[in-house]
Amino acid sequence: MIDMKIEKLLVLVLCFAFLTSCKEEKVLEQPMESVVTTFYLIRHAEKDRSNPENTDPELNQDGLGRAIRWAEVFDLVPLDAVYSTDYERTTMTAAPTTVKKELTLQYYDPKDIDMAQFMSENLGNNVLIVGHSNTTPEFVNKLIGTQKYDDIDDYDNSNLFIVQIVNGKATDIRLKIN
Repeated sequence: MIDMKIEKLLVLVLCFAFLTSCKEEKVLEQPMESVVTTFYLIRHAEKDRSNPENTDPELNQDGLGRAIRWAEVFDLVPLDAVYSTDYERTTMTAAPTTVKKELTLQYYDPKDIDMAQFMSENLGNNVLIVGHSNTTPEFVNKLIGTQKYDDIDDYDNSNLFIVQIVNGKATDIRLKIN
């Protein structure tokens, strides 16, 4: 009789163990590590205005000085990529930073850019983007998902926009760097 009770108890324990092992195990979700992407956006430095018919002027002396100062500003920033439109004034503005950081300048077309792809390709990176008085604020607006910034005055080359995206949420700031 005792053997029968032990046998039944053993069967019950095995059945219980079997049934509980068939239940879906709950896995405690680990918090995701924060993914931080930072975009630094500037307008090109001062351009040579001596020939009003030149649609692709180089930088003037003040612009060359500002381009060098931008490289100093970004000296302590661990940049992963530098993008520029394909114009003399933007590539010349980006050049000192690109050379100092030993990066290859990448070109983008603000009219043709796929923002989702651009953001995906630069996920987790620190990126410098050099544009124009109209394209730079437009780019910032696309990154933050709202129409916040208007075109920059044509004689203002001192804006630094910083857009930081943490786990899909964007924050932004606009600084003036003389």
